[in-house]
Amino acid sequence: MAKRILLIEDDEAMRVSIAEILESAGYPVVTAENGKKGVDQALKLIPDLIICDIKMPEFNGYEVLHILSQNRMTAHIPFIFLTAMGDKSKLRQGMMLGADDYLTKPFDTEDLLKVVEVRLKKSELLKKDYDRSVEGLHQFLDESRGFKELMDLSHERPVVHYKKKEMIYRENDAPYFLFFLNSGKVKIYKSHDEGKEYLIEILQKGAFFGYLPLLENSFYAESVSAFEDCEIFKIPKEDFLKLLYRNKEVAAKFIKMLSDQVVEMESQLLNLAYNSVKKRVAGSLLLLEKQFQVKQHGKTHILISREDLAQMAGTAVETVIRSLSEFKADKLVQIEGRDIIILNQQGLREIQ
Repeated sequence: MAKRILLIEDDEAMRVSIAEILESAGYPVVTAENGKKGVDQALKLIPDLIICDIKMPEFNGYEVLHILSQNRMTAHIPFIFLTAMGDKSKLRQGMMLGADDYLTKPFDTEDLLKVVEVRLKKSELLKKDYDRSVEGLHQFLDESRGFKELMDLSHERPVVHYKKKEMIYRENDAPYFLFFLNSGKVKIYKSHDEGKEYLIEILQKGAFFGYLPLLENSFYAESVSAFEDCEIFKIPKEDFLKLLYRNKEVAAKFIKMLSDQVVEMESQLLNLAYNSVKKRVAGSLLLLEKQFQVKQHGKTHILISREDLAQMAGTAVETVIRSLSEFKADKLVQIEGRDIIILNQQGLREIQ
């Protein structure tokens, strides 16, 4: 499918000329004659790339970029500024706001099409489905490193083996690595003043973790330990930040991961605050089923201790055991030793 481009330009002659060039190259083009209409079109159509003039009525180019960068649906879209020749201060301001590239007026057809092609290709990195393994991570980093500004990112990244229950890092530790889980599972949890633990999440193969403190330059807010024997790929902090700051595509990938994590955390906190104990246990099982994704004979087997499940649901172990017995009697779950098998997802969702 051809990539759709949104062109925001108040000069009619320039707008028509650019649109004709792009359309002749096979790109469907939508145009807007001012910044406000451009924002409306971007939010409505979600184009693959935006070309935007800086000086415009309604919203100028900076305002358009700022508004769209705040919206999750449009923040990832490659953004190219149009600027007058010699206006370097405006160019610098645009790039600092997050623009991907710029074209200086006047420009020729080859320059326009080359910039558009390069930015669309780089944008595709965000959408590629890389194998969730060390090899897949290497592929992602290597393709990112293929960009000229990342050629010097080539440090070795050690793989570390952790035994079950071994600590990876603790709350309030200083961060030095981005972690990538190559095999096994880890659990993320917080400790309360009374010594109790609240299980936040269980991560499995293919997950990044530990990146929020690196982005915020803060200490770890949670502890992480091996849920089972695992292999972890450790990316030095300096390499990660270097990659992040020099490559918007990589930065956007981690921002999306972070936003997904925030949404998930908000859902869990609301679940703990407002739902009944039985509903919290049921919700924890549904979340674990989605995280584990390990099936035997078409059914997901959740192997988790009753203590860990109680920490995740924010209740006592005895309450978890009682809830599981009720779920089993209602044929919502099946219990095989420590394994919990969900038989009726909808039934668990409907628990009050």
